[in-house]
Amino acid sequence: MSITSISSITSISSITSISSITNNLKEPLKMSNLIPKHGGFRNLKTFQLARLIYDITMRFCRNYIKGRTFDQMVQAARSGVQNIAEGSQASGTSKKTEIVLTNVARASLEELRLDFEDFLRQKELKAWEKADPRRNEIVKRKFTSDDEFSAWINEQNGDKSENAANAALVLIAVTCHLLNRQIDSLATSFEVEGGFSERAYRFRKANNTSPKNP
Repeated sequence: MSITSISSITSISSITSISSITNNLKEPLKMSNLIPKHGGFRNLKTFQLARLIYDITMRFCRNYIKGRTFDQMVQAARSGVQNIAEGSQASGTSKKTEIVLTNVARASLEELRLDFEDFLRQKELKAWEKADPRRNEIVKRKFTSDDEFSAWINEQNGDKSENAANAALVLIAVTCHLLNRQIDSLATSFEVEGGFSERAYRFRKANNTSPKNP
């Protein structure tokens, strides 16, 4: 996971410029392009981060959460991962569905963010300030597993549950920001290129070789 800084993590390599999309529309539509390549969600930074957040949430809930809130937090984290994957899989035939499901993923993580914030508030624990240096350190650490995340938490001074909740909030904030950019990119692509119906229409039009009636 190539996370280097708050500024660089906000860039998504899959974002295509409007000009390049427009140029593609000028080229003849081939049968192989009718359903474009799709399903590469494992390479998305949003998926990688969302899955990490799910693992972190599961461990956090096992240690600190009981009752109905346990299920709610785990389900919200799982929804973030699953909807990114499902949206990517659906993109071949429905860009609109991909946008909708990616937005559901973002909403699920926003719900999870509130749960972590409520945990800090109800336990009267301190939320990190925006200038807290641990925020940038978390990003620079490039955690790839909840074991690495947990090891870092154990190295910190203070209440472990407080540090874990705050650190999870940092990762959720970064992921939601990336999802916002991803949704904007998908919306731009859909606006310019259209979806499967538009591609199918252009394909039929370009390949309509039936003879005209005399």
